Amino acid sequence: MQIFRKTVLEDVAQVMKIIDKGKEYLKISGLDQWQRGYPNESAILHDIENGHGYVLEIGGKIVGTTALSFDGEPCYDVIKEGKWLTEDKFLVIHRMAVANECRGSETASSMLKKIEEICEKQGVNSIKIDTHADNIAMQRLVAKNNFTYCGLVMLPDGERLAYEKIIRE
Repeated sequence: MQIFRKTVLEDVAQVMKIIDKGKEYLKISGLDQWQRGYPNESAILHDIENGHGYVLEIGGKIVGTTALSFDGEPCYDVIKEGKWLTEDKFLVIHRMAVANECRGSETASSMLKKIEEICEKQGVNSIKIDTHADNIAMQRLVAKNNFTYCGLVMLPDGERLAYEKIIRE
């Protein structure tokens, strides 16, 4: 059984294990994404405090983590070499990772489907996400889940590919 729920303090160790393994995977893959100490436990605690942290449990084990926010994203205010599909209120996804044993499975897609359900309940019709230009796995994931490439956004640690998915029109 899959449960997608808010992250609680008792989850932090498991969440950090998933994130740390994700950092290792990115490093081995030759990516510099997540290689400068972020995301860290402080970021996860901040997500919990603000109600942004979520985990996916399968069979009682946490296998995925992400941060979701309906509060906008200042870095998305300017998009280069393209444009967003909508200007409406949106949900932004950050810090998405799955456990090593779930890599290549449908776990991340399951998380995206659960995120869409949250948006529908909140009456929000759009999801935005960004990823590193070299993060081919994330680019494949968003393409497979019908996100549209929209352009480039600038984050504090560099330029990112920006995607959006309209849930319902």
